Amino acid sequence: MSSISTQQDLFSSLGLAATDTQSRGTNNANELGLNTFLKLMVTQLNNQDPFKPMENGDFLSQIAQFGSVTGLEQLNKSFDSLAGSITSGQALQAGSLVGREILAPVDAGYLMPGGSLRGQVALDQSSPAVTLRVTDGVGQLVREMPLGSAAPGALDFSWDGMDNAGNYAPPGIYNLQVEAMQNDRAVDLQTKLFSKVESVNLNGSNGLTLNLEGLGPIAFNNVQQIY
Repeated sequence: MSSISTQQDLFSSLGLAATDTQSRGTNNANELGLNTFLKLMVTQLNNQDPFKPMENGDFLSQIAQFGSVTGLEQLNKSFDSLAGSITSGQALQAGSLVGREILAPVDAGYLMPGGSLRGQVALDQSSPAVTLRVTDGVGQLVREMPLGSAAPGALDFSWDGMDNAGNYAPPGIYNLQVEAMQNDRAVDLQTKLFSKVESVNLNGSNGLTLNLEGLGPIAFNNVQQIY
């Protein structure tokens, strides 16, 4: 390999004009980085051991490596920008949910004084008997309600806030469990409850979250329906 002794020679060997590359470098950070890299390459070539000159493959490998690093930096910046745009869009959507009810896959709801709770389950096959059980914070059974038979698909249910004795249960958090008989055995179904959104948290470590009335935070991406 013949020695490249000047910066002009190096640019020429790459099919570039030194003045053009330097001009573009002042306007573009990535090209400025390439210009600096080439200057370092010139210095390396000028000071290399004449008995151990850099091979063509080594030279091209270093240039390719620089290009890969630059490309990755640009890709990372693009992803950061995209992530910021998505988060901003989610924040605008979430802000409009304050004061509204959302449906999310949770099995606990907050009962207001004289209030009720409602939710939904999904059945993958029909069931001759579906039952709703409501328990309090310590696991005591408050209400058991037969929901009848159900076809495959979504099944809506509600609890009027009364216990088995016909009295209104005190305000607080209650767990709602739905059980369906399928193929002669009881199957617990995933419960989804309606809850009121009190506020939105944009700065939590878990990303964008909604604070539900009496329950606390839930991830924004868990919202399935809005009412």
